[in-house]
Amino acid sequence: MPEGPAPAPVIQRLRVRYAKRGRLRFTSHRDISRAVERAVRRAGIPVAFSGGFTPHPKISYAGAAATGVASEAEYLEIGLTETRDPARVQADLDAALPPGLDIVDVVPAGPGRTGDAQARPAALADRLEASQWRIRLDGVAHDAAAAAVAAFMAAESIEVERLTKKGRRRFDVRAAVSTCELDRRAAEAADAPCAILRMVVRHSTPAVRPDDILTGLRQVADLAPPSPPLVTRLAQGPLDAATGGLADPLDPDRETGLPIGDDAGPAGGARPRPGDPASADAVSA
Repeated sequence: MPEGPAPAPVIQRLRVRYAKRGRLRFTSHRDISRAVERAVRRAGIPVAFSGGFTPHPKISYAGAAATGVASEAEYLEIGLTETRDPARVQADLDAALPPGLDIVDVVPAGPGRTGDAQARPAALADRLEASQWRIRLDGVAHDAAAAAVAAFMAAESIEVERLTKKGRRRFDVRAAVSTCELDRRAAEAADAPCAILRMVVRHSTPAVRPDDILTGLRQVADLAPPSPPLVTRLAQGPLDAATGGLADPLDPDRETGLPIGDDAGPAGGARPRPGDPASADAVSA
């Protein structure tokens, strides 16, 4: 171990929801993590560091979207050496990030499962069971898209092949899709003829990506968009068995987060909830 004092311990953990919009959707995850680290330094946020010869800021990411995909629901967790107001951290961090990387929500991580405030909170990644996607297919007729979706949902299994780090893998994409439907109102409001799909996809291994589902639609119904699709992740979170939708993964923290001072407001730093994911459509387009 290097000589010198040990790094300061983590006093507070904050969970952050951020958006990747516009041209920033083409930014790689590595570049985004570098931008976040620089923004943390500029904002003067007291981030904790790991020990050893090459200390790293204690910032972890969960369920990051692929390069080229816009998102309204990306998540990270940051460990702090001092207690800070989540609302102030949200404002300072958002101001230090480039336009297109926007901080949507910040809440303190709740106590661990034992109820001990000092226990490490349950992993945020464990709450991200599925994603809601919006896929805009320009130049695709509504009837053709509707027929393709119907054929896809009626199939028991649809296997596609993709090149991964471990070589070419073949896997079933149909099992991961919980819901898939056409958004007629959004398509009618678009500035050009298009079909807009909304779907909820379970997180699985290997991960089923929107391009895998488009490959499946091409297999079952020969649906081939004339131009690259515009893909936006609208939400991530636990699956709601009753509605088939997604719950907010930060809600448990919002309910159990610890107060951070007399002027901290409600426990957990609760603030107005983010707007309807549908509002992200115009931004990502």
